[in-house]
Order: sequence, then C-alpha cells, then structure tokens
Amino acid sequence: MKLYGKYMLILFKSQMQYRTSFWLLSIGQFLVPFSIFAGLYFMFERFGQIKGWDFQEVALCFSIIHMAFAISECFARGFDSFSSLVAGGDFDRVLVRPRSTVLQVLGSKFEFTRVGRLLQSAMVLTWAISQLAVDWSLLKIITLFFMIASGVFIFTGIFMLAATMCFWTIQGLEIANIFTDGGREMAQYPLNIYQKWVTRFFTFIIPFGCVNYLPLLYLLDKTTGNGLPYILAPIAGIVFILPCLLVWRIGVRHYRSTGS
Repeated sequence: MKLYGKYMLILFKSQMQYRTSFWLLSIGQFLVPFSIFAGLYFMFERFGQIKGWDFQEVALCFSIIHMAFAISECFARGFDSFSSLVAGGDFDRVLVRPRSTVLQVLGSKFEFTRVGRLLQSAMVLTWAISQLAVDWSLLKIITLFFMIASGVFIFTGIFMLAATMCFWTIQGLEIANIFTDGGREMAQYPLNIYQKWVTRFFTFIIPFGCVNYLPLLYLLDKTTGNGLPYILAPIAGIVFILPCLLVWRIGVRHYRSTGS
C-alpha cells in the first residue's frame, strides 16, 4: 500500500502540472451525469413511478451505482487502458519488477478528474436520503457503504477481465463496454423492472443486483421475512473480484513478450 500511495502521489502531481486542464475536465465530469439525471427526472415527471419505484428511491439507486463507477474509474483506470502496455511492450518491464502485476497496473494510471462525477453522485445521494422517509440505523448506514464498495469491486473486476483479453487480442474489446458503461446505465434502476433473464444474469453472473437492488430493498424497508440475506448481498460483489484475479493470473501466464 505504501508503494501504491507513491504511484498515486506521482501521478497526481503530474496531472496537477496542467491545472486548468484538470479543473475543466473535472467540471465536465461533474456536469455530464446531470444530463442523465435530468432525463431520469423528466421520465418520472411524465410517468410518476416505474413498477412501484418512485423518483427519490431510484435517485438513491442512481447515486450509488454512479459513485461506485466513479471511484473504480479513478483507481482502476490502469486496467481500462491496459492494451497500450501490451501493444507497446511495456508490460515486459512490469513482469521483471519484484512486485505484483496487479499493483503495478493499478498504479500505472489514475483519473483524478473523476472527482467531478463523484461529487455529483454524492450530491444526488445526499438529496435522495434527505427526501426519503427512512429510519436510518447504524446497520443501514454500514449496508449503504458496503453497497458502494461492492459496486467498486464489480466494476474493477470487469475492467480486469477486459484487460486480460488483451493477452490474446492485443487491443481491448469493445464488448467490455456492455458490462461497464452499459452495466452502469442499467444498474442505475432497480433490477426488477427488467425481464427475468436480465435480472438473473446481473444477479448470479455479474452481481449488480447485489449492489443496487437486494440491499436497496432492505434500506427502503421493502423486504419480506429475514432481512439478513439482503444485508449480506453486497458481499457477493466484493467476492466477484476473486475469479477476476484468477483469470488475470491465467492471462499473465499466457503472455508472450514482444521481444522489444
């Protein structure tokens, strides 16, 4: 973690050399999600609710998934841009260093401008919480934090899987955007509004449902019976990173040097 902190500090200093660019990009990241949120607002203004969910409840769901995505984009951007390391032969240097390849790739790039998106999500989260008539207990607050952490692990895992494909394809596959950008857009709504096969896939294969739906039912007191499975659901998102790490290790073993 000390080495990871040094990576972070070096890249933060390098980005702050162009402060005007940094702040303009941050402002852009702050404003762009508002257009998405505005679309959400106008939809509910027209229809009132979606399958029993009102605007404030979906706003809470929206803020959680966008906050998780912003954090993952900031700290796991190295995997998202990993194809350039493979194509340029720079991954060879990563392999000869006496540190984990995961740590080095994570530390190769940070997108600190995502603070704008993170701030916007935090504002929506604060507003949604203030509008909902929810009796917030310590357990619910902990569950909320675990929901965000679970989303971070899922998005990071997807970035890692997409990066692993580069060992065979050199360039990153656009299909990965279905599960990153597409997953973010889909998961900003409660999963039960979709068809059953979609809900099942994004609960048991890629567990977005354990981030934005099952624990959300507990937060909003919509559960029936024992609430413990709903509270523990975010653990599935955190555990999702383990098979992703395994696939990454398999990919590293199959890497062939460029010879440069």
